[in-house]
Amino acid sequence: MNISAWAIKRPLPALLIFFVLCVAGLWGFYQLPVARFPDIAFPMTTVTVTQPGASPSQLEAEVTRKVEDSVATVNNVKRVISSVSEGVSTTTIEFQLEADLATALDDTRDAVTRIRTDLPQDIQEPVISKVDIGGSLMTYALVAPHMTPDEASWFVDRDISRAMYGVPGVARVTRVGGVQRQVRVDLDPNALIAMGITAGDVSQQLARIQVERAGGKAEIEGAQQTIRTLGTVGDAQALRDYSIALPDGRAVRLSTLANVTDAAADPTEAALLDGEKVVAFSMSRTRGSSEVKVEAGVHEALDRIKAEHPGIDFRLVTTAIDETHRSYDSSMTMLWEGALLALLVVWLFLRDWRATWVSALALPLSIIPTFAVMYFFGFTLNIITLLALSVVVGILVDDAIVEIENIVRHLRMGKPPLEAAREAAGEIGNAVIATSLTLAAVFVPVAFMPGIAGKFFREFGWTAATAVLFSLLVARLLTPMMAAYLLKPHGEEKPESKLMGWYLGWVDKALRHRGWTLWLAFAMFVGSLALVPLIPATFIPQSDLGRSNLNLELPPGTRLQETVAVAERARALLKDMPELKQVYTAVGAVLDLGDPSATGVGEPRKATLILDWGVADDRDRDQRALERDARERLANLPGVRVSYVSSEPGNLLQLVLSGDDPQRLQEASTALERDLRGVQGLGSVTSTASLLRPELQIVPNAARAADLGVATQDIAEAARIATAGDYEQRLAKLNLPDRQVPIRVGFAEAALANPALIGQLRVPGRDGPVPLAAVAEIRQGSGPSQISRYQRQRNVTLTAELNGRPLGDVMTEVQALPGVKQLPPGVTFLNTGDAEVFVELFIGFMLAMAAGLICIYMVLLLLFNHALMPVTILAAVPLCAGGAFGALLITQNMLSLPALIGLLMLIGIATKNSILLVDYAVMAEDEQGMSQHDALIDACRKRAQPIIMTTLAMGAGMMPIALGFAGDSSFRAPMAIAVIGGLITSTLLSLIVIPAAFTVMDDLGEWMSRKFRHKSTHGQA
Repeated sequence: MNISAWAIKRPLPALLIFFVLCVAGLWGFYQLPVARFPDIAFPMTTVTVTQPGASPSQLEAEVTRKVEDSVATVNNVKRVISSVSEGVSTTTIEFQLEADLATALDDTRDAVTRIRTDLPQDIQEPVISKVDIGGSLMTYALVAPHMTPDEASWFVDRDISRAMYGVPGVARVTRVGGVQRQVRVDLDPNALIAMGITAGDVSQQLARIQVERAGGKAEIEGAQQTIRTLGTVGDAQALRDYSIALPDGRAVRLSTLANVTDAAADPTEAALLDGEKVVAFSMSRTRGSSEVKVEAGVHEALDRIKAEHPGIDFRLVTTAIDETHRSYDSSMTMLWEGALLALLVVWLFLRDWRATWVSALALPLSIIPTFAVMYFFGFTLNIITLLALSVVVGILVDDAIVEIENIVRHLRMGKPPLEAAREAAGEIGNAVIATSLTLAAVFVPVAFMPGIAGKFFREFGWTAATAVLFSLLVARLLTPMMAAYLLKPHGEEKPESKLMGWYLGWVDKALRHRGWTLWLAFAMFVGSLALVPLIPATFIPQSDLGRSNLNLELPPGTRLQETVAVAERARALLKDMPELKQVYTAVGAVLDLGDPSATGVGEPRKATLILDWGVADDRDRDQRALERDARERLANLPGVRVSYVSSEPGNLLQLVLSGDDPQRLQEASTALERDLRGVQGLGSVTSTASLLRPELQIVPNAARAADLGVATQDIAEAARIATAGDYEQRLAKLNLPDRQVPIRVGFAEAALANPALIGQLRVPGRDGPVPLAAVAEIRQGSGPSQISRYQRQRNVTLTAELNGRPLGDVMTEVQALPGVKQLPPGVTFLNTGDAEVFVELFIGFMLAMAAGLICIYMVLLLLFNHALMPVTILAAVPLCAGGAFGALLITQNMLSLPALIGLLMLIGIATKNSILLVDYAVMAEDEQGMSQHDALIDACRKRAQPIIMTTLAMGAGMMPIALGFAGDSSFRAPMAIAVIGGLITSTLLSLIVIPAAFTVMDDLGEWMSRKFRHKSTHGQA
C-alpha cells in the first residue's frame, strides 16, 4: 500500500495523526524533568560501620573482613571495595549492571544481618544504603550575624532542613560546618585521683541516674493510669548538684569532680566563605526529579524563611545547576541554529519558498512527538538526549528534502502538483524508507551497549532512533500531501549545468576504469586508518565548568585548627588572582560528588577549596591554565599535598595494586609511585600507601594486671571514656522540648595536652582503682591512617591528575613502566576508575558499530531482496574515515566519546547517499530497460542534487555545534567536526566510487545467478 498516495487522497486523517502526536509531544516536553546527566541507578550498595576511636587495623580485623566475606556470597556481585579509616569502615559492593538495585540492597542487608552477632557489640548499628550517582546540587551559606554558632547550626538542622524536605525532589540535606550542642562534663584529673573514682564510673552513674522510664500501670478509683519514673533535669545547671557515689561509700556533688557547661562538642569540621566561618548546607535531589524545578522550589522556600526570620540571608556557594541551564539553553539554541541553516540550504537549491516551508515542517513534526516517547520511557532532558536531538537536526530534514526535491523535479516536467506529488513519492519511497531505517539501525544498537557507557547512551540511542522514525513518517505521510496541495506548477525543466556535465564525465571515466577507481578508494581508506595513531585518545574532553575543587591533604594527626590555618594560607596565596570570584572552604567534610570512591571519608586533616572562576566567556584564561597557576602559587606550602578533585570523568588516572603481603605491596607501590612521577605532564601523584598516623599505644602487662585484677577491656574503656567520652548510645541525655542533648563525660581538651595524664588514669581493680601506668606500658608508635581493600585484599590506590593529557596516551606509557612490568610475586596491577571505563567504552562502541553494520545489512537485504546490493551501499562507509580522522587531526581534537558518536553516525549517514544512487539505478534497469552504464549515469544525474542538498543540510545543522556558538562546546564539538569531515569525503567519493562498486557487485550477482541456474539445469538433466 502506498501510504503517500493515501495521504494525498485523504489529507484530513494525516493531519489529525500529526495533531495528536504534537499535542502528546508538547505535553511530554513540559512534563520531562531537566537534568545535566541521565538518571542512572548503578547497582551499587554501601555498608558503613562506625566505632568511634577504633583504629583502622582494629576495624579491618574485627569488622571489614567479616562484612566482605559475607557480602561476597550475594548473587551478581562484581567487585567489593573497602576503605577503613579511624572509627569508620565503609564497604562498597558493586553488582553486575543487569542486577536489580532494590534486590541488591535487600541481599546486602540480609548478608550484614547474618553476621551482626559476630561484630563487636559496641559498634553503632551498620548503615546499609544504595549509591545514587548524582552528588550535591547546591550549597548555601547561612548569613545570620545575630546567631551564635550553636543557634545557627540548630537553625539549619531544624528549620532549614524541614523546609528543604518540603520541596518536591529534595532527597538529602547535609549541614557543613557549625557545631553540635553538647553538655560537657569536663573532669578534673586531680579530683578523680584524690577521690579514687574513674571517668567511666562517673559517666555510667550519670547514664543510670539521668533517665526517664516507664513504670507500669495502676488502677486508681476505677481508672487505669500509667506510671512513669522521671529522673531527668531540664538544664546543665541542675546537673552540677547531682550526687556521685565514691568507691569508699561516700558521695560528692558532680561539681566537685568536674566543670559542667552547656556548650558544644569538639568540632570535627569547619566551613569558611572567603575566610569567614559560616554554617553551610547542601542539597541533593531524588532520581527522576527535575533539577530546574528543584532549584526553583529551593529558592521559593528560602525566600519564605527570609521573610519569616528578618536579619538572615543565604549566599549561594556552589551549584551544579548552572551547568544544567547552560547545557539546556545551548542545546536549544543549537537546535534552532541548525534548523535555520539546514532550511537555508534547501532554499538556495530550490529557490521556492513554498517547497522550503514544506521541508521546514519536518523538523518540528519530527522532534515534538519524540518528547512524548522520551517521557514514556522515563528519560530526562539532559546533555545526552539533547545531544541526540542536536545531532539529528540535519538528518531529520533529509527525508523531506529528498521527497520535495523529487516532487519539484517532476513539477518541472510539466506535471500538475497532485500528479507530481503522487508519482514522485512512489518513485522515491523505497529509498526514503531504506535511508531512515538504516539510520535507526545504527542508533538502536547504541542503546544496548554494555557497561557504564551503555547506561548513559541508552537514552541517546532511543531518542535519536525515535526522531529519525518520526521524520520518516513525516516524509511519507505529510510532505507529499502538503506538496500536492501547496506547491504550484513549475516552468520547463532547466538545462543541464556545466558542473553536472563535468561530474557525469568523471562518473563515465570511473565506470570505464572501475578497477583503478576501487583500488584508489581502498588505498585512501588504508591511508585514513594510518591517521588514527596520530590522534590522541581520551575518555571525555576536558570542559570549562568555571569551578575547581582544590584538595589540601596534611599529615595524619593534624588537628582541625591547623588544617583551617593552612587552608587560609592557601586562600591568601590565591586571592589576588583576578579571575577568582569566591572561595568556599570545607575542612573535615566530604565533597559530595555522588561517587564515594572519588570523595573518600572526611578527616580533620583534609580541606577542599572550591574556587569559583566565573563564566568562561568573561575571562581570558581557561580553567586548565588557572589550575596550573594556582598549583604553582601553592607549591611552597610545607607538608601539604595539593591535588584537584574533578566532578567530571576523564581527568584522573587511577591505578590499583593489590596483594596479601603488606610488605611486598608497600615496596611495589613505592616503586610505581616513583615511576609515575617521572611521566611527563602528569599533575599531583598521590598514594594511599604512605599514610601513617602517630599513636599512643597502651600495652598491658599481663602479669601485673592479673595480680591486681585489672582486665584489658577495663584499661581500654578507661582511656577511651576519659579522652573521647563514651559511645553516644550509652551517654546520658538532656531532654529539651525540641531535642535531646548528649551529656559527654571526659577530660577537657587542655588537660589532654599532658601525655603523662594517660598513665595517671585510674582503672578499676580487684581492691579498688589503680593507676593505668601500674598495669600497662605507654609508648609512642604509628599505624596506618587508612586501609584500602579491593576484592578482599589490601590494596594501594595511586591517583594522578592528567592535566589535559590524553588518557589513552598516558595508559600506554604507564603499561611500559618498570613498576608495572616488574611486580613482585603476589602483587597484581589493575586499571580502575576512568581507565577501566575508557577501555570498556571503546570496546562497547566497536561492538555497537559492528552491530550497526549488521543491522543495516539486514534492513537493506529485506528492502532490496538482493544479497550483494547491501554490500554496494555499505562500500560508502570506509570512504568517510579519511575526512573524519583528518578533521579531528587538523582541529587538534582527541578521539573521545563524542568523536566516537560522530563516527557511529557516519555509518548511517554514508549509506544514505549510496541508497539514493543504487535505488534509482536498479529502478532504471528494471522499469525503464536501460543498460547498466546508462542506468548509473541517469541515477547520478537525477540523484546528485538531493545527495548534495542533504549533505549540506546535515553539515549546516552540525555547524553551530562544531563552532560552539552557544555554551561550552568541548563535549559536542569533536562529534560535529568528525561528522562534517566524514560527510565531505564520503559525499565527494561516493558520488564516483559507488557507481563503480555497483557494476562490480551487479556483475558478480549476474555471474553467480548464471552459475546457480547452470548447476540447477544440469542437476535436473
